[in-house]
Amino acid sequence: MRNEVKFFGLFLIFLLGITKGLCQYSFSGHISDSTSNKMVYLSVIEDYRKMSRTSLEQIIRKTETDSTGFFEFKGDNLLSESRIYKIHIDECSETMDSSHFFGDCKNAKNVFFIANVNDTVFFPTTFNDEIFCDISSTNPNSILLLNIDMLKEEMIYDFAEFRSEANKNLNSKKWFKKFQEYGRSLNEPLAELYIYAFLSDRRNEIYDYYLRDIQENPYYTELFERLLAKYPKARFTQLYEAEILTDKQISAQEKSNHFSWIWILSLILVFSLFINIFLLFKQKKLKRQQQNTELQQLTQQEQKVVSLITQNKTNKEIAAELFISVSTVKTHINNLYKKLNVSTRSDLKHRF
Repeated sequence: MRNEVKFFGLFLIFLLGITKGLCQYSFSGHISDSTSNKMVYLSVIEDYRKMSRTSLEQIIRKTETDSTGFFEFKGDNLLSESRIYKIHIDECSETMDSSHFFGDCKNAKNVFFIANVNDTVFFPTTFNDEIFCDISSTNPNSILLLNIDMLKEEMIYDFAEFRSEANKNLNSKKWFKKFQEYGRSLNEPLAELYIYAFLSDRRNEIYDYYLRDIQENPYYTELFERLLAKYPKARFTQLYEAEILTDKQISAQEKSNHFSWIWILSLILVFSLFINIFLLFKQKKLKRQQQNTELQQLTQQEQKVVSLITQNKTNKEIAAELFISVSTVKTHINNLYKKLNVSTRSDLKHRF
Protein backbone atom coordinates (compact mmCIF):
# COMPACT_ATOMS: atom_id res chain seq x y z
CA MET A 1 0.00 0.00 0.00
CA ARG A 2 2.78 2.39 0.95
CA ASN A 3 4.66 1.74 -2.31
CA GLU A 4 1.49 2.47 -4.28
CA VAL A 5 1.04 5.79 -2.48
CA LYS A 6 4.70 6.66 -3.09
CA PHE A 7 4.28 5.79 -6.77
CA PHE A 8 1.17 7.97 -6.96
CA GLY A 9 3.06 10.84 -5.38
CA LEU A 10 6.00 10.56 -7.75
CA PHE A 11 3.64 10.19 -10.73
CA LEU A 12 1.78 13.31 -9.62
CA ILE A 13 5.07 15.20 -9.34
CA PHE A 14 5.97 14.07 -12.85
CA LEU A 15 2.66 15.23 -14.29
CA LEU A 16 2.84 18.55 -12.49
CA GLY A 17 6.42 19.00 -13.67
CA ILE A 18 5.23 18.69 -17.27
CA THR A 19 2.68 21.46 -16.69
CA LYS A 20 5.13 23.65 -14.81
CA GLY A 21 4.55 26.58 -17.17
CA LEU A 22 0.86 26.63 -16.16
CA CYS A 23 1.30 25.93 -12.44
CA GLN A 24 4.66 26.81 -10.95
CA TYR A 25 4.20 25.26 -7.51
CA SER A 26 2.04 22.50 -6.09
CA PHE A 27 1.80 21.42 -2.45
CA SER A 28 -0.62 18.51 -2.09
CA GLY A 29 -1.40 15.42 -0.05
CA HIS A 30 -3.96 13.09 1.50
CA ILE A 31 -5.29 13.18 5.04
CA SER A 32 -5.88 10.01 7.00
CA ASP A 33 -9.68 9.84 6.64
CA SER A 34 -11.81 10.65 3.63
CA THR A 35 -14.14 13.16 5.28
CA SER A 36 -14.59 16.03 2.86
CA ASN A 37 -14.53 19.77 3.48
CA LYS A 38 -11.75 19.80 6.08
CA MET A 39 -10.00 23.16 6.04
CA VAL A 40 -6.26 23.14 5.26
CA TYR A 41 -4.04 26.19 5.73
CA LEU A 42 -0.78 27.14 4.05
CA SER A 43 1.46 29.56 5.93
CA VAL A 44 4.84 31.08 5.14
CA ILE A 45 7.08 31.39 8.21
CA GLU A 46 8.67 34.81 8.35
CA ASP A 47 8.57 34.97 12.16
CA TYR A 48 10.07 31.72 13.44
CA ARG A 49 8.82 32.46 16.97
CA LYS A 50 5.24 31.91 15.78
CA MET A 51 5.65 28.37 14.46
CA SER A 52 3.66 26.73 17.24
CA ARG A 53 0.38 28.45 16.34
CA THR A 54 -1.60 29.33 13.24
CA SER A 55 -0.65 32.98 12.93
CA LEU A 56 -3.07 35.07 10.88
CA GLU A 57 -0.30 37.24 9.50
CA GLN A 58 1.53 34.19 8.11
CA ILE A 59 -1.41 32.38 6.44
CA ILE A 60 -1.30 32.87 2.67
CA ARG A 61 -3.79 30.29 1.36
CA LYS A 62 -6.51 27.95 2.53
CA THR A 63 -8.33 25.13 0.80
CA GLU A 64 -10.69 22.23 1.53
CA THR A 65 -10.17 18.52 1.17
CA ASP A 66 -12.23 16.74 -1.46
CA SER A 67 -14.33 13.62 -0.92
CA THR A 68 -11.22 11.39 -0.94
CA GLY A 69 -9.32 13.50 1.60
CA PHE A 70 -7.08 15.06 -1.06
CA PHE A 71 -5.96 18.69 -0.85
CA GLU A 72 -3.76 20.88 -3.04
CA PHE A 73 -2.28 24.36 -3.08
CA LYS A 74 -1.02 25.52 -6.45
CA GLY A 75 -0.20 28.72 -8.25
CA ASP A 76 2.61 31.18 -8.87
CA ASN A 77 2.19 33.58 -5.94
CA LEU A 78 5.17 32.39 -3.87
CA LEU A 79 8.68 33.79 -3.68
CA SER A 80 11.42 32.38 -5.90
CA GLU A 81 13.65 32.27 -2.79
CA SER A 82 13.24 29.29 -0.50
CA ARG A 83 11.15 29.75 2.62
CA ILE A 84 9.86 27.62 5.48
CA TYR A 85 6.21 26.76 4.84
CA LYS A 86 3.65 25.18 7.12
CA ILE A 87 0.60 23.15 6.18
CA HIS A 88 -1.90 22.88 9.01
CA ILE A 89 -5.10 20.88 9.49
CA ASP A 90 -7.38 20.87 12.53
CA GLU A 91 -10.99 20.33 13.52
CA CYS A 92 -11.81 23.88 14.62
CA SER A 93 -14.55 25.77 12.86
CA GLU A 94 -13.89 28.78 10.69
CA THR A 95 -15.08 31.18 13.41
CA MET A 96 -11.68 32.78 14.03
CA ASP A 97 -11.83 31.76 17.68
CA SER A 98 -8.67 31.85 19.81
CA SER A 99 -8.29 28.06 20.01
CA HIS A 100 -8.04 27.88 16.22
CA PHE A 101 -5.22 30.37 15.92
CA PHE A 102 -3.31 29.37 19.05
CA GLY A 103 -2.96 25.70 18.17
CA ASP A 104 -5.46 24.43 20.78
CA CYS A 105 -7.75 22.59 18.36
CA LYS A 106 -8.43 18.87 18.62
CA ASN A 107 -6.54 16.54 16.30
CA ALA A 108 -4.40 19.36 14.91
CA LYS A 109 -1.76 18.19 12.44
CA ASN A 110 0.94 20.25 10.81
CA VAL A 111 4.16 19.90 8.87
CA PHE A 112 7.01 22.31 8.17
CA PHE A 113 9.01 22.11 4.96
CA ILE A 114 11.34 24.17 2.78
CA ALA A 115 10.17 25.11 -0.72
CA ASN A 116 9.98 27.86 -3.34
CA VAL A 117 7.67 28.85 -6.18
CA ASN A 118 9.10 26.22 -8.55
CA ASP A 119 8.65 23.21 -6.25
CA THR A 120 6.22 20.34 -6.33
CA VAL A 121 5.72 18.76 -2.91
CA PHE A 122 3.51 15.80 -2.09
CA PHE A 123 2.61 14.50 1.40
CA PRO A 124 1.60 10.81 1.22
CA THR A 125 -0.11 8.96 4.04
CA THR A 126 1.85 6.12 5.64
CA PHE A 127 0.78 2.46 5.71
CA ASN A 128 -1.17 3.10 8.96
CA ASP A 129 -2.83 6.28 7.60
CA GLU A 130 -0.58 8.72 9.46
CA ILE A 131 -0.19 12.07 7.70
CA PHE A 132 2.73 14.48 7.40
CA CYS A 133 5.31 11.80 8.24
CA ASP A 134 6.91 11.73 4.78
CA ILE A 135 7.58 14.09 1.88
CA SER A 136 8.11 13.58 -1.84
CA SER A 137 9.47 16.74 -3.43
CA THR A 138 11.38 18.14 -6.38
CA ASN A 139 13.38 20.10 -3.78
CA PRO A 140 15.74 17.85 -1.75
CA ASN A 141 15.72 20.40 1.08
CA SER A 142 11.97 19.99 1.67
CA ILE A 143 12.46 17.00 3.97
CA LEU A 144 15.24 18.54 6.10
CA LEU A 145 12.88 19.85 8.78
CA LEU A 146 11.26 16.43 9.21
CA ASN A 147 14.75 14.96 9.73
CA ILE A 148 15.46 17.65 12.34
CA ASP A 149 12.20 16.75 14.12
CA MET A 150 13.44 13.16 14.37
CA LEU A 151 16.63 14.43 16.04
CA LYS A 152 14.49 16.43 18.47
CA GLU A 153 12.73 13.22 19.52
CA GLU A 154 16.09 11.56 20.24
CA MET A 155 17.15 14.56 22.30
CA ILE A 156 13.92 14.59 24.32
CA TYR A 157 14.39 10.89 25.09
CA ASP A 158 17.94 11.52 26.31
CA PHE A 159 16.77 14.27 28.66
CA ALA A 160 13.82 12.24 29.94
CA GLU A 161 15.92 9.18 30.82
CA PHE A 162 17.52 10.86 33.86
CA ARG A 163 16.15 14.11 35.32
CA SER A 164 19.28 15.02 37.27
CA GLU A 165 21.03 18.38 36.85
CA ALA A 166 24.25 16.58 35.88
CA ASN A 167 22.46 14.72 33.07
CA LYS A 168 20.86 17.97 31.91
CA ASN A 169 24.24 19.72 31.62
CA LEU A 170 25.90 16.81 29.83
CA ASN A 171 23.03 16.40 27.37
CA SER A 172 22.81 20.13 26.70
CA LYS A 173 26.46 20.25 25.68
CA LYS A 174 26.16 17.08 23.61
CA TRP A 175 22.97 18.03 21.74
CA PHE A 176 23.83 21.66 21.09
CA LYS A 177 27.04 20.52 19.42
CA LYS A 178 25.24 17.75 17.51
CA PHE A 179 22.49 20.04 16.22
CA GLN A 180 24.90 22.80 15.24
CA GLU A 181 27.24 20.43 13.37
CA TYR A 182 24.28 18.81 11.62
CA GLY A 183 22.87 22.23 10.68
CA ARG A 184 26.19 23.31 9.11
CA SER A 185 26.35 20.10 7.07
CA LEU A 186 22.96 20.80 5.44
CA ASN A 187 24.17 23.92 3.65
CA GLU A 188 20.74 25.50 4.12
CA PRO A 189 20.51 28.38 6.65
CA LEU A 190 16.72 27.96 6.85
CA ALA A 191 17.21 24.50 8.35
CA GLU A 192 19.72 25.96 10.84
CA LEU A 193 17.21 28.68 11.72
CA TYR A 194 14.64 25.96 12.43
CA ILE A 195 17.15 24.31 14.77
CA TYR A 196 18.00 27.65 16.41
CA ALA A 197 14.32 28.41 17.05
CA PHE A 198 14.07 25.14 18.99
CA LEU A 199 17.34 25.41 20.97
CA SER A 200 16.74 29.04 21.98
CA ASP A 201 13.07 28.68 22.92
CA ARG A 202 12.56 30.28 26.36
CA ARG A 203 10.03 27.56 27.25
CA ASN A 204 12.66 24.81 27.01
CA GLU A 205 14.66 23.65 30.01
CA ILE A 206 17.86 24.08 27.95
CA TYR A 207 17.37 27.86 27.66
CA ASP A 208 19.88 28.61 30.43
CA TYR A 209 22.51 26.58 28.56
CA TYR A 210 21.69 28.51 25.37
CA LEU A 211 22.42 31.80 27.15
CA ARG A 212 25.84 30.49 28.18
CA ASP A 213 26.52 29.05 24.72
CA ILE A 214 25.64 32.22 22.81
CA GLN A 215 28.17 34.16 24.89
CA GLU A 216 31.07 31.81 24.10
CA ASN A 217 30.25 30.05 20.82
CA PRO A 218 30.95 31.80 17.46
CA TYR A 219 28.37 29.55 15.77
CA TYR A 220 25.55 32.08 16.19
CA THR A 221 27.47 34.88 14.47
CA GLU A 222 28.48 32.50 11.69
CA LEU A 223 24.84 31.50 11.19
CA PHE A 224 23.87 35.16 10.85
CA GLU A 225 26.55 35.56 8.17
CA ARG A 226 25.12 32.57 6.27
CA LEU A 227 21.57 33.96 6.55
CA LEU A 228 22.75 37.38 5.41
CA ALA A 229 24.57 35.89 2.40
CA LYS A 230 21.58 33.83 1.19
CA TYR A 231 18.55 35.75 2.52
CA PRO A 232 19.77 39.34 3.02
CA LYS A 233 16.34 41.04 2.84
CA ALA A 234 14.24 38.41 4.57
CA ARG A 235 12.35 39.39 7.70
CA PHE A 236 13.61 36.34 9.61
CA THR A 237 17.23 37.41 8.98
CA GLN A 238 16.50 40.78 10.59
CA LEU A 239 14.66 39.14 13.47
CA TYR A 240 17.56 36.75 14.05
CA GLU A 241 20.10 39.59 14.06
CA ALA A 242 18.08 41.57 16.62
CA GLU A 243 17.48 38.49 18.76
CA ILE A 244 21.09 37.30 19.04
CA LEU A 245 22.24 40.83 19.90
CA THR A 246 19.59 41.03 22.64
CA ASP A 247 20.33 37.53 23.95
CA LYS A 248 24.06 38.22 24.07
CA GLN A 249 23.36 41.31 26.17
CA ILE A 250 21.06 39.30 28.46
CA SER A 251 23.73 36.59 28.75
CA ALA A 252 26.46 39.13 29.52
CA GLN A 253 24.25 40.79 32.14
CA GLU A 254 23.42 37.47 33.79
CA LYS A 255 27.10 36.55 33.76
CA SER A 256 27.95 39.91 35.32
CA ASN A 257 25.23 39.46 37.94
CA HIS A 258 26.48 35.94 38.61
CA PHE A 259 30.02 37.18 39.22
CA SER A 260 28.69 40.05 41.33
CA TRP A 261 26.87 37.60 43.56
CA ILE A 262 29.99 35.45 43.78
CA TRP A 263 32.00 38.49 44.91
CA ILE A 264 29.33 39.51 47.38
CA LEU A 265 29.10 36.00 48.83
CA SER A 266 32.89 35.75 48.95
CA LEU A 267 33.13 39.04 50.84
CA ILE A 268 30.42 37.90 53.25
CA LEU A 269 32.28 34.64 53.88
CA VAL A 270 35.62 36.42 54.41
CA PHE A 271 33.99 38.95 56.74
CA SER A 272 32.29 36.13 58.63
CA LEU A 273 35.62 34.31 58.96
CA PHE A 274 37.34 37.41 60.36
CA ILE A 275 34.49 38.00 62.80
CA ASN A 276 34.69 34.41 64.02
CA ILE A 277 38.47 34.63 64.42
CA PHE A 278 38.11 37.93 66.29
CA LEU A 279 35.44 36.48 68.59
CA LEU A 280 37.54 33.38 69.21
CA PHE A 281 40.59 35.41 70.22
CA LYS A 282 38.43 37.70 72.32
CA GLN A 283 36.91 34.68 74.07
CA LYS A 284 40.34 33.25 74.76
CA LYS A 285 41.57 36.59 76.06
CA LEU A 286 38.56 36.88 78.40
CA LYS A 287 39.15 33.34 79.60
CA ARG A 288 42.82 34.09 80.36
CA GLN A 289 41.81 37.24 82.23
CA GLN A 290 39.26 35.25 84.23
CA GLN A 291 41.87 32.60 85.02
CA ASN A 292 44.38 35.22 86.18
CA THR A 293 41.74 36.85 88.36
CA GLU A 294 40.83 33.53 89.93
CA LEU A 295 44.49 32.56 90.45
CA GLN A 296 45.17 35.86 92.24
CA GLN A 297 42.53 34.86 94.81
CA LEU A 298 44.56 31.75 95.67
CA THR A 299 47.61 31.39 97.88
CA GLN A 300 50.95 30.61 96.26
CA GLN A 301 50.77 27.03 97.51
CA GLU A 302 47.25 26.61 96.09
CA GLN A 303 48.41 28.02 92.75
CA LYS A 304 51.19 25.42 92.71
CA VAL A 305 48.64 22.66 93.41
CA VAL A 306 46.44 23.91 90.56
CA SER A 307 49.42 23.87 88.20
CA LEU A 308 50.34 20.30 89.15
CA ILE A 309 46.71 19.11 88.84
CA THR A 310 46.55 20.50 85.29
CA GLN A 311 49.67 18.41 84.60
CA ASN A 312 47.67 15.31 85.64
CA LYS A 313 49.76 14.73 88.78
CA THR A 314 48.30 12.47 91.48
CA ASN A 315 47.94 13.61 95.11
CA LYS A 316 50.99 11.55 96.04
CA GLU A 317 53.06 13.10 93.23
CA ILE A 318 51.93 16.61 94.22
CA ALA A 319 52.92 15.91 97.87
CA ALA A 320 56.37 14.76 96.78
CA GLU A 321 56.80 17.75 94.48
CA LEU A 322 55.86 20.31 97.18
CA PHE A 323 57.43 18.43 100.13
CA ILE A 324 54.12 18.24 101.96
CA SER A 325 51.92 15.39 103.16
CA VAL A 326 49.14 13.82 101.08
CA SER A 327 46.57 14.97 103.64
CA THR A 328 47.78 18.57 103.21
CA VAL A 329 47.37 18.20 99.45
CA LYS A 330 43.76 17.03 100.00
CA THR A 331 43.13 20.05 102.23
CA HIS A 332 44.44 22.39 99.53
CA ILE A 333 42.25 20.72 96.92
CA ASN A 334 39.13 21.02 99.11
CA ASN A 335 39.89 24.71 99.60
CA LEU A 336 40.29 25.10 95.83
CA TYR A 337 36.89 23.49 95.22
CA LYS A 338 35.23 25.98 97.56
CA LYS A 339 37.04 29.07 96.24
CA LEU A 340 36.53 28.19 92.56
CA ASN A 341 33.05 26.71 92.98
CA VAL A 342 33.92 23.37 91.36
CA SER A 343 33.26 19.86 92.59
CA THR A 344 35.64 17.57 90.71
CA ARG A 345 39.26 17.38 89.63
CA SER A 346 38.07 17.40 85.98
CA ASP A 347 36.19 20.69 86.54
CA LEU A 348 39.33 22.17 87.98
CA LYS A 349 41.48 21.11 85.03
CA HIS A 350 38.85 22.37 82.59
CA ARG A 351 38.80 25.77 84.37
CA PHE A 352 42.54 26.22 83.82
